Amino acid sequence: MAALRDKSGRRDFLRRVAGGSAMAAGASMAFSARARSSRPPNIVLILGDDLGYGDLGCYGSGIATPNIDQVARDGVRFTHFTSASPVCSPSRASWLTGRYPTRTGVPRVLSPDDTYGLADSEITMAQMLKGAGYATACVGKWHLGCLPQLLPTNRGFDEFFGIPYSIDQGTRPLMLNQQVIEEPANLDTLTDRYTQYATDFINRSKNNPFFLYLGHSFPHTPFAVSSRCAGRSLQGAYGDMVQDIDWSVGQIMSTLASNGIDGDTLVIMSSDHGPWMQGSPGGLRGRKGESWEGGVRVPLVARYPGWIPSGSVCRNFATTLDMMPTLAAMTNAPWPANPLDGVDISPLLAGQQFDVPRDVFLYFNDIYLHAARFGNWKLHVGRWNSPPFTAPPAGGRQNVQITPELYDVVADPDESHDRSYRNQGVVADIQSRIASALSTF
Repeated sequence: MAALRDKSGRRDFLRRVAGGSAMAAGASMAFSARARSSRPPNIVLILGDDLGYGDLGCYGSGIATPNIDQVARDGVRFTHFTSASPVCSPSRASWLTGRYPTRTGVPRVLSPDDTYGLADSEITMAQMLKGAGYATACVGKWHLGCLPQLLPTNRGFDEFFGIPYSIDQGTRPLMLNQQVIEEPANLDTLTDRYTQYATDFINRSKNNPFFLYLGHSFPHTPFAVSSRCAGRSLQGAYGDMVQDIDWSVGQIMSTLASNGIDGDTLVIMSSDHGPWMQGSPGGLRGRKGESWEGGVRVPLVARYPGWIPSGSVCRNFATTLDMMPTLAAMTNAPWPANPLDGVDISPLLAGQQFDVPRDVFLYFNDIYLHAARFGNWKLHVGRWNSPPFTAPPAGGRQNVQITPELYDVVADPDESHDRSYRNQGVVADIQSRIASALSTF
């Protein structure tokens, strides 16, 4: 537990918040000669919507996901990858900015009637990569604002084909750039059409570096499945939708291979947060909307031949906030002016390190701090006064501060054994780190 006694970690955290240049400068050590001598990698980032930690075959699911499992076999599978939020809009803001949702102007789920979204001051992953010469496309769910100035084509994406919010909200318009082409969108063919547009973008962009962000609308409710996958999973419509996403991943991989660029492409497959009603949290406690591990821990597999060792498993803690600084390091893209909250995990992807310097990680739920993780320890400090997505008590659901609960989420992944009583020093140390981190907001 020497790390808990080392107060220099707090100073390291504040230096990273101030710019992260030290991590960026050290990232080059993780790259092989092959990666340094070739063009920057194409980036394909694929997210499921409400896909649970236990919903993929390579994470123990009974749902067959052979294409995603192959990505894991060809690359790395993370076992402790977490979202910065247990709900949709904030989690996507963290993926695309590398910053806590409470900084980005999107601390809660957006509705079609909201007139705000991702703040203009935020730099998205697409804007960063465009600065490095990348072609960029957003396909699928956006959910970071639906006014024209908030849509993907004004946030660094050259192209947008998708729905601006969740499929259970509003009139469900399918858009091409800023034009509505179908309303409501036909859900039965939606995964097919997302996939077709994504593969077409790859075909058109293959000669230059590109960034494809594919945000599937499923397995979020309402359930809809292509005729190709209906009834195939033997686990109902939910399992069929997961298999539909797996089919889509297979089409993406086949397109990369047929264009001869699968070896030049970093493919990342993950989810925005934990599952809602029917998905599997993989034995973890909690679900979507909660800061228990089942609500925030998500699957992540990544493939980049010749750089990510095949068949590897990363058991180190990593987060959605880390993708922005990691891609900045891997592509030599201009570092965003905004201080980033994540750290560069390219050494973990490359299998050259088993750990990266990291101070406390904060779990926000809406604007409220609910928990924090440092090393193997997770400290819960707040909670809703009723479970999310249930009828709230009289007066509405409220946030409450709780007596701190401490869990070792490596030894006790389902957070069933509060260890705060016997580890008061750990509790005090994490509380101190939380206070220091919050002072930067």
